[in-house]
Amino acid sequence: MTQLSDNEPYQNGNSICAERVVRAERELSAFFSAVAEMFGPEQATLAAKDWLQQLEVMTDLPGSSREWRALSIEASARLAKRVNANGFAASR
Repeated sequence: MTQLSDNEPYQNGNSICAERVVRAERELSAFFSAVAEMFGPEQATLAAKDWLQQLEVMTDLPGSSREWRALSIEASARLAKRVNANGFAASR
């Protein structure tokens, strides 16, 4: 399977939507892995749900890696509020 670079067009078809799905999967996977490494699998699952909820309220799928990253930043803000409210950082 061919991996996409950030600026490389989708090679296995002409679908912009398919390219965006690949980028979404890549961004969510990286986000989930980072949160799991820092806060554990339970927080990673909750953060992934936040990420998906944020995606659901968008009117259009992001078109660039930068836009996908902005979505992850918004989900990270929710994560930060949750872990601070629960005192998670102090307990680790």
